[in-house]
Amino acid sequence: MPIENISAAIHFQDTAVAYGNHTIWQHGNFYIPKGSVTAIVGTNGTGKTTMMMAELGLMPLSQGKLTVLGKPAGADNRRIGYVPQNYTATINSNITCEQSVLLGLTGTSFGIHFTTKKQKAKAMQAMQFVGIDHKAHYRLSQLSGGMRQRVAIAQALVSDPELLLLDEPLANLDLASQHAIIQVLEKLNKQLGMTIQVVAHDLNMLLPILTGAVYLLDGHPHYAAMNDVLDAELLTHLYGTKVQVITTPQGEMFVTPGAVSHTQLDTHAPQELASIHHHEDEHCRHQ
Repeated sequence: MPIENISAAIHFQDTAVAYGNHTIWQHGNFYIPKGSVTAIVGTNGTGKTTMMMAELGLMPLSQGKLTVLGKPAGADNRRIGYVPQNYTATINSNITCEQSVLLGLTGTSFGIHFTTKKQKAKAMQAMQFVGIDHKAHYRLSQLSGGMRQRVAIAQALVSDPELLLLDEPLANLDLASQHAIIQVLEKLNKQLGMTIQVVAHDLNMLLPILTGAVYLLDGHPHYAAMNDVLDAELLTHLYGTKVQVITTPQGEMFVTPGAVSHTQLDTHAPQELASIHHHEDEHCRHQ
């Protein structure tokens, strides 16, 4: 029997998931390190959300083993914070921001709940961390999409998880709101050492904080550090369209489809991009 990797937050061992007779993905053999920020990427229908559901123990495995924080998937979800896609579609938009965050402790939105001063203090602490404490008594229906997403993150944080899973947290948000969410995730990772995993379609906004990615390719999940993922040939194969990894003359890095004018932008090797990215992060942290 394989020895469990103590440095792994999530460990796949010949893992496969099927829906009926259809195998969604198989032969998952990798681990995601503790303290990492990882994206799950791939085209539509490759099983990105399914992977997160499997990690939560909500999707049974058809083969292999999957451990999360050292235990079988689903066995210790109290140590996991989860932010689903379309959070506000699954919750009463008439409840307040504070009430929503408290659901992370009370566990249900039905009926009248007595909440303790300690629970309210925990909720306020979580709201302060994500920058929404001034909106505590606003109803969700009064908040912007970006603010509601921060409420969802606060609800996931209020029980002090070790692992945070987010399914498409940047979807349908404007650029400023996306940037604010990225800042919250970076703060969680850098200040609290939290392991974070994000289902994402677009890597660009996440690039400043990602340490690695799980990419679903040809029916198999793979894990790699970002300097290996940022490879034009790999990303072209992954997305099924020509992709380039480029930087502007100002040193900003992004992934783009299609042809790009080389008079405006320079193409770099993945190792060079990783180096540029590292220096940018160091610069930002010292500002």
